[in-house]
Amino acid sequence: MKLHRLHPSDTVAVALQDLRAGTVVTIGEAQLTLLEDIPFGHKIALQDTPIGHPVIKYGQPIGLAAEDIPRGAHVHTHNLRSARASTLSAATAPPSPFPTVPGTSAPSPAAPVSFQGFRRPDDRPGTRNHVLVLPSVVCANAAAQRIATAVPGTAVLPHPYGCSQLDADRIQAVLTALGCHPNVAAVLVVGLGCETVQATALADEIAASGKPVEVLSIQEAGGVSATVARGVDIVQRWMAETAQQRREPCPLEGLIVGLECGGSDATSGLVSNPVIGQVADRVIAAGGTVILSETTELMGAEHIMAWQAVNSEVAQRLVEIVSAVEQEALEAGVDLRGLQPTPGNMAGGVTTIEEKSLGCVYKAGSSPVQGVLDYGQRPPGRGLYIMDTPGQDAESVTGMVAGGAQVILFSTGRGTPLGAPLAPTIKLTANPQTAAHLAEHIDFSAASILEGQSTIEEEGQRLWQLLLQVISGQPTAAENWGHGELAITRAGPTV
Repeated sequence: MKLHRLHPSDTVAVALQDLRAGTVVTIGEAQLTLLEDIPFGHKIALQDTPIGHPVIKYGQPIGLAAEDIPRGAHVHTHNLRSARASTLSAATAPPSPFPTVPGTSAPSPAAPVSFQGFRRPDDRPGTRNHVLVLPSVVCANAAAQRIATAVPGTAVLPHPYGCSQLDADRIQAVLTALGCHPNVAAVLVVGLGCETVQATALADEIAASGKPVEVLSIQEAGGVSATVARGVDIVQRWMAETAQQRREPCPLEGLIVGLECGGSDATSGLVSNPVIGQVADRVIAAGGTVILSETTELMGAEHIMAWQAVNSEVAQRLVEIVSAVEQEALEAGVDLRGLQPTPGNMAGGVTTIEEKSLGCVYKAGSSPVQGVLDYGQRPPGRGLYIMDTPGQDAESVTGMVAGGAQVILFSTGRGTPLGAPLAPTIKLTANPQTAAHLAEHIDFSAASILEGQSTIEEEGQRLWQLLLQVISGQPTAAENWGHGELAITRAGPTV
């Protein structure tokens, strides 16, 4: 199979291997002669498309022809542009359902479903049992990192925040949420002593979750060396205690799964994200919760998710967050259509923001959208939620973890080693080159689907089993490499 057409109404197909000009390919019952070389993952025109007419992929417009595109031509940045005008609202888009992946259906796992986790005083189960050293301010990073280095296995979250930021309340709220996270067993807060985000206040808020918390001040201790010495004693004691704790069955109702794309290419929307969508539906069918993030990657597909919303209020909120981020960028003199897709996305065959977004939202599966969350907000119920985050991976996953996600499903076409803070991050790809070349960073390959050896449903079942293994303790590649990058979306400047 050299070409793949996702939907019967599509006017383009995707090359599943590098193809040379002059090659004759079969699509359906028709034959097509390629006018140009077509790289793997890139699009080929299945019909003549006049300038200004829409190009269809996923059964939806992904942009307008910037010039006359003949049948058999390469369709990409040179002849396709985003149709999204700065004044366009998703409310004007047709409220039609997103086409399902052919041959798939929403799965229903056998009930009840449980995993081996750690029970917490606030009843949220943990998939990990971290002893966390948390600096309240950038000035305490070195001391916190020295403590963690001295006690192997300790988690530490260095960051550049905590003082002189106008959005100190948001920063404190996210740091508090991370300290209260169910994957954390105990927290040592390390501060300087004069910062905006006070270590004592942070520790008090985390202590409300019922877990052990202590606080150290570098200024009160008399310097970094004294702080480190005291911190090592505290953390060693906690590490010995947590080593005695054992996993026990926890219902999946307490699980929150965060969904992320990073380093996307054509295979992400074609295969990886539909596979994740299968697992998202399984989690929700088992009583769990799923968070879809990256507001910028809803642009051009927000009408799809609005159609999937449980009511008109949620649908309207979806439209509003996309419109707001687009308007904010325009007011700053930036057109997001020039930043998304990224250069790596385009090299992988993704041309417009609409195309990227339509592939992105497959991760959400088919469950109703229950609500829209602010950055770092914990879902108020179960089911599918959308969190208003940037598309930047580290900031997006940090927001979902602050919202309580105990595990992240992360698709990547071109490959990225990035991991989420505190939460295991499962990396999957459907790009066979990435699966082979970056194998040390990939937990799951769905490339067999492109090779016609398996189906999206079969790979969804296999990913579901991997998810259960990871949340029950199996380490991920990102964890093995020590990836857990913390980045908080800012809501104001530093002064």
